[in-house]
Amino acid sequence: MDVSHCYPFLKGLDFVVSEAGKYGVRLIMTLVNNWSDYGGKSQYIQWARNSGQYISNDDDFFTHPVIKQYYKNHIKAVLTRNNTITGVTYKDDPAIFAWELINEPRSQYDYSGKIIQDWVSEMAAYVKSIDNKHLLEVGLEGFYGESVPERKEINPGYEVGTDFISNNQVPEIDFATIHLYPDQWVPSADEAGQSAFVEKWVQAHIKDADKVLQKPILLSEFGKSSRSSGYSVDKRDNYYQTLYDFIYNSARSGGSCAGGLFWQLMSQGMDGFRDGYEVIFEEGQSTVGVIEQQSQKMSSLSSDMQPFAFE
Repeated sequence: MDVSHCYPFLKGLDFVVSEAGKYGVRLIMTLVNNWSDYGGKSQYIQWARNSGQYISNDDDFFTHPVIKQYYKNHIKAVLTRNNTITGVTYKDDPAIFAWELINEPRSQYDYSGKIIQDWVSEMAAYVKSIDNKHLLEVGLEGFYGESVPERKEINPGYEVGTDFISNNQVPEIDFATIHLYPDQWVPSADEAGQSAFVEKWVQAHIKDADKVLQKPILLSEFGKSSRSSGYSVDKRDNYYQTLYDFIYNSARSGGSCAGGLFWQLMSQGMDGFRDGYEVIFEEGQSTVGVIEQQSQKMSSLSSDMQPFAFE
């Protein structure tokens, strides 16, 4: 399928990338979503069905040769796009920090991890065949799998067909990620139980990134929903501070974790995008203070680091 005609919306993304470069912001660009938001992998499933392909379930996104080619076509179209504002090809643009293969990949049927492991290996190699300048990560939430079965007891009581260890050991994957939503993942636990899960989850993954993967790790999604029972801004601030402390302590000691991204920053007037996790600076000055303090602390640590340079 020729996907070139599907990309008029990328003029908007051209603007985002251009502005990021102007203000020194570095972007992690997600290539597809596991979920149906913004189309997601279900859109690829629908395209394949519309073209007459037999599709048994959504897991065919990871295995069907036609769908995999659609996705590769998309990768190539995005990475080789020439920004209409800057004139810089995306694969050469230093405003882009990294590519993400898929946001929160999950399999509905294969908990062995083989389907997603094979897909990550194939797609990571393909991305790097086009762009070997930018970093690459999978988009994992951090669930453990069969490669280290004893670690599965850290999971929140279920599996999703990914494997934090083996997925991130793919040579082309440059750094690991985890997400963290205790209100969704362990909803039956009380506040103390959720806090215990949070500490165990983060510290286990940092340790594995340090000792097993020997790759950096980013806490790339976390949040506390205003729709959860007992929510308050103070609790959100304390939650952020706890995670920021884990990150800072790892970075200060030369560990693998040196960054965290909360979900999600929004501006006033974006009411249609509110999901309970939104952070709107005008509505939460105390949260702004927590984020600002962490930014200053991390900046002080990074002052001696050498910037990544493009040729």
